Amino acid sequence: MPYPPGWLDFSLSRTIRFADQPLPILLRGYEQFGPVFTVRVLHELIVFLIGPEANHYITVSNASNFLWRESHFRDLAALIGDGLLTTDGEFHRRSRQIMLPAFHRQQLEAAVDVMLSEVHHALQPLAKGAQLDMYAWLRRLALRIAMRALFGLDPHSQDARRLDAASLFEQALAFYATPYPMRMLRGPRTPWAKLVSAARKLNHMIYREIAQRRASHQRGDDVLSLLLHATDQDGAALSDSQVRDQVLTLLFAGHDTTTSTVSFMLYELCRNPNVTQRLLAEQDRVLKGQTPTAQHLLGDAMPYLELVLDETLRKYPPAWIGPRRSIDAFELEGVSVPGDAHVNYSSWASHHLPHVFPEPHRFIPERFTAQAKAALPKGAYVPFGGGSRTCIGMRFGQLEVRTLATEIVRHLSFELQPSFQLSIRQMPTISPKRGLPLTVEAR
Repeated sequence: MPYPPGWLDFSLSRTIRFADQPLPILLRGYEQFGPVFTVRVLHELIVFLIGPEANHYITVSNASNFLWRESHFRDLAALIGDGLLTTDGEFHRRSRQIMLPAFHRQQLEAAVDVMLSEVHHALQPLAKGAQLDMYAWLRRLALRIAMRALFGLDPHSQDARRLDAASLFEQALAFYATPYPMRMLRGPRTPWAKLVSAARKLNHMIYREIAQRRASHQRGDDVLSLLLHATDQDGAALSDSQVRDQVLTLLFAGHDTTTSTVSFMLYELCRNPNVTQRLLAEQDRVLKGQTPTAQHLLGDAMPYLELVLDETLRKYPPAWIGPRRSIDAFELEGVSVPGDAHVNYSSWASHHLPHVFPEPHRFIPERFTAQAKAALPKGAYVPFGGGSRTCIGMRFGQLEVRTLATEIVRHLSFELQPSFQLSIRQMPTISPKRGLPLTVEAR
C-alpha cells in the first residue's frame, strides 16, 4: 500500500529543519495535504495525523492498532526501561493498575506539603534578587519534589548530591537534541554513550535505595513503597528491575514536564503583564497573603490560574508528539495508511490549528473558560494524551505546576533578561533551548 501524500523525497535540508523546528513543517503539511500526510525524515517515512479527529482516532477509538514500543522513541527504553511510557498491551495495563493508588487524592494532598517545603527552600536565596536561568533552577527543584513526594527519596542525601540526578537526566535526554545522523552512532563518546552512562549512574542510585528498603522493610505512602510491596496478577512480587523501570519512568516524567510547563508559563507572564496582574489579584482575594493549602490547589479556588495553566499546556504541550507504529493498515478521513508504518500524532501542531484555536500563537487564557472548553471538538485539546495512555501522573503534575507557579508569582517579580529570544528544543519533551534567563526580585 502506498504512503499518504506528502514530502516523500529525500531532503537533508528538510530533515535538519524538522529536527530544529518541526512545528512550521507540520502546520504547512496540514494546510497543503490535509490531516493525514507523510514526511520523509532522513531515510524514514513518517505518517502524521493532525487535528482533533486524528488525535481521538489514534489515542482512543483505534488505539489498539498502534504500538508505542516500536516507535521512534523506542531508544528511550535504554534510559527508563520497561516503564509505563515504553510498554504496550497487557503488561502496560497491569502496571498501570498497580500504580494507580499512588495518585489518589489522599496521596496528592500529602504531596502539597512536600512541594511547598521545597519551593520555599529554593526561594530563600532569591529573596534579595538575582539573575538566573529559571529553567535550570526549576529542573533541580522539580526533581527534588519528585524524589521526595513520589519515592520518599531524600534529595539532599549524600548519594543524591554526588550524583546530581538533574544533570544526569539533562545529559541523557540531550541525545534527542542531537542531529538525526548522530543518533544512529553507537560507541565511545557518542550521544548514545552519554545516555547509557547517565542511565547507569541513575540505576546505581535507584537500586541502592531498593536494596536498603528491602533490607529494612521500611514502608511509606510513596510510589516506591507501593511497588516494593505490590504483586502481579499471579501473586508474584515485582523484581528489582521492574521496580527500577517504573521509578525512573516517573522520575523522568514527574520532573521534566513540570519544569517545561512552569518555564513556559513564566515566559508568557513576562510577555503578558496583564495576565500576571490578574493572577496577583486572584491570589489577594483567595489567599489573603497566606500560604496556599491543598484545598486551594486541588480545588477550583483559583479559576484564573487554571485558565493560565490550560493555555500554557495548549501552546506548549510538554509531550508534543505521540509516536506510534501501526499494526494493520487503516483509513482516516478518506486516506489509507499502511500497516507497520511509523505514525505520529502531535498535540503541539493540533493545538495551533487556527480553525480550532483562533489566533493560536497568542496567549489567551480566556479561551479555556468552561463554556469555551465545552465547545471544543473531541480530541482538540490533548496535552496529556488520551485513552489508556493518558498520563497517569496528570493530576500530580497539574498540582505541582499550580503550587510552584503560585508561590513564584506570590514571592517574586521577574522579567526576561534583555535580548532573550525564545527557541524551543524537542528532547523528547519540548523545553526552552537556551534556558529561561530572568531577573528576579522579592515582591
